[in-house]
Amino acid sequence: MKNLGNEEMVQTGQKPPGFAYKILRLFTVVHPGEALSVLLLTLNVFFLLTAYYILKPIRDALIVEEWGANIKLYLNAVAAVLLIFVVKIFSSIASRFPRQKLITWVTLFFISNIVIFYILHLSGIGPAVFGIGFFIWVGIFNLVVIAQFWGFANDLYTEEEGKRLFPLIAFGAVFGGFAGGMITSWLVEPLGKYQLLLISGGLLGICILFTWIIHRREIKRIEAKVSEVGQEEKLKVEVHERPLEKVGAFQLLFKNRYLLYIGFFVLLMNFINTNGVFILDKVGEIAAAKATEAEFMTKFYASFYNIQNLFAMFVQLFVVSRVFKWFGVRVAIFILPVLALGGYFFVGLGAALVLVKWVKALENGADYSLVNTARHSLFLITSREEKYKAQAVTKTFFHRAGDVLAAVFVFSCTTFLAFFTIENVAMVNVVLVLIWITICILIFKEHKRLSEKKAELGVEYLKTDEK
Repeated sequence: MKNLGNEEMVQTGQKPPGFAYKILRLFTVVHPGEALSVLLLTLNVFFLLTAYYILKPIRDALIVEEWGANIKLYLNAVAAVLLIFVVKIFSSIASRFPRQKLITWVTLFFISNIVIFYILHLSGIGPAVFGIGFFIWVGIFNLVVIAQFWGFANDLYTEEEGKRLFPLIAFGAVFGGFAGGMITSWLVEPLGKYQLLLISGGLLGICILFTWIIHRREIKRIEAKVSEVGQEEKLKVEVHERPLEKVGAFQLLFKNRYLLYIGFFVLLMNFINTNGVFILDKVGEIAAAKATEAEFMTKFYASFYNIQNLFAMFVQLFVVSRVFKWFGVRVAIFILPVLALGGYFFVGLGAALVLVKWVKALENGADYSLVNTARHSLFLITSREEKYKAQAVTKTFFHRAGDVLAAVFVFSCTTFLAFFTIENVAMVNVVLVLIWITICILIFKEHKRLSEKKAELGVEYLKTDEK
């Protein structure tokens, strides 16, 4: 859409852009008429991540207090196995319901689970047993609902629109994570952690409402074009109102190389990230043993998360949209691997506490902002089935598979090998990052090929397995 000045818009009969449009233009390129939908999607993912980051500290506290940090690492492997079955069930459901009903029923299912956990607490179930079940459930919940949201967002926008608007929408996710942590810290003492479960469930209910509002706005927008454009726009309405084709999620991913590359991108990223978290924990543990301050670790992690969240919000607001505009999504996926390569190389030379804290905080901040947005934008050129189903596989199974590899690696190093030092783990990450960059190169080439093919065919999206 061509951008018009206020006077020109009045002459052509269009309303001048409102206050929200002018504010959003400070952060990314927003065309007239797009502001409200973008704000609704941003609020939707904000409430979604706020709900998750209320549950996440409760989950971590329960498992660490009752079982310890090692069990926390190994339970991610259990979640990875269960996700194979979860993704298959999700894929089957997605073939039965249109997108708004799919999101509604899946979200209602997770809300009902929260109520069940609360009832189990009231019935007096022991925190040790409760903690294991709750930890695994949260690990599945957050990956499924977030993948589902981004499938929905990919379904609403073209590639050009997504590259402009996803950076702003993703800020809602970053800020939601920050808000959820703050809400938990404020309310956990006066309410107790189990009462916070109900607040999280209520926020998920709000997300369902936003989904329906956004869906209806999009359908009305397309219907308004029917009389102007004709049958093509009418067909779009019918497509968005019907269920997805009956094809398996894993089948979609494993039969084409582009989606498979994205899966391995996510796997390696999480493998490296989990190793980095382990390095951070070990360095903090060593420093705490030498410290005289009673609350050293609490203050250390508070400082770390503050740096991480502030950096992520800054990058999301002021950097991501400009990187997408000037360089594109294909270049954006290289930025975190390059940062990680330099960071872990210096940690490998000497794992000082301050260095590790800053390297990990900047890595996480870039991950949760720039790379998170870029990873979801990679699906803008795919078919509707791939947006929902294949994206769910990469976001859930491949993500947790990275946790499994990290758990096996750490267990092997600490149990069987005389290899373990923090510096050596950092150097292993350097090698893994080089493999990660190779995967980025493959994604770059395949995304370019598919984008050129889509432009040549003049279609909104295409099936990426078509050669």
